[in-house]
Amino acid sequence: MRMDSKLEISLLYDFYKELLNGSQQQVIELYVNNDLSLSESADILSISRQGVRDSLNRAIKKMRDYESRIHLLADYRARVASITKILEDVEKLRGLTDDPEIIGLCGQITDNINHTITFMEREDRHGV
Repeated sequence: MRMDSKLEISLLYDFYKELLNGSQQQVIELYVNNDLSLSESADILSISRQGVRDSLNRAIKKMRDYESRIHLLADYRARVASITKILEDVEKLRGLTDDPEIIGLCGQITDNINHTITFMEREDRHGV
């Protein structure tokens, strides 16, 4: 198995979970999200350690194949980078002025962005 970062695998899983079969989902949940060893995962699933490794490799390959075609994780990362840059620029702008109106507008922009992020996260959790 290529030693992919568990964080990277977990992020891919967030986007492509529903495209994996049930046993692949179980392996990812145990090994990656619950941070169990291959042996611990094998014990829980009543399969061999090699069986866990094979299922994990197939699941990772499948998710990477989907990502290479669909780019959901890459697009998500690009959106996060853009939002982060906007928030940084708003804070710079706020620091360049003593004008209460501009400072207030900067606060509103920040609040609106944070509200939008919260709304988008809620939609993602509910599969909307």
